[in-house]
Amino acid sequence: MTWTSAADAQRYGSTILVGDRVRFRALEDGDLPDLVRWWRDPEWAVLQQILVRPRPEETVVETFRSWSRSERSGEVGFGVVDRASGELVGHVTLFGGALPVRAASLAVMIGSEHVGRGYGTDAVCLLTAYGFREMGLNRIEIQVHAFNDRARAVYRKVGYVEEGVRREAVFHDGRFHDEVIMSALARDWAADVSEGASEVR
Repeated sequence: MTWTSAADAQRYGSTILVGDRVRFRALEDGDLPDLVRWWRDPEWAVLQQILVRPRPEETVVETFRSWSRSERSGEVGFGVVDRASGELVGHVTLFGGALPVRAASLAVMIGSEHVGRGYGTDAVCLLTAYGFREMGLNRIEIQVHAFNDRARAVYRKVGYVEEGVRREAVFHDGRFHDEVIMSALARDWAADVSEGASEVR
């Protein structure tokens, strides 16, 4: 849509960080205890991390601070909060989206007690839209363990396509597991939006 007034720009600005269920904001110090707790929980770490291992709190804190600095043009990170209550429910980031390729990787973590309430779907949809509409990305991809059927269903629901498999790329429980590469392209996303197909949140 071509903007013809300041009001058009302000309407866009009022929605770019707000989804149906969540909104994005900068990382706050008060977020860190929950983020550390969620990241170090082995039951959930096995779904996202390459190696399940306890890490010192300071290391995890610095990881989230690094992901959230949003200083480089191709990287951004947000705290994810419930739109109505303002309660922290997770964290999202896009990284590696620099010129000339403009292809970023997406990472999302929803706190264990908040899973299954639609926060992850809304957060992925909102971050994908942000990447294409505000960062000028051409491609966003995510690598997900093949056994994480719940996450793969979320990504498919918001328009990500399974495009390849990294065979036996993950090792847990004494055996190797596949990793699935999923992606969304700006042109496909724009077409879905124009057809109203992106209203899946």
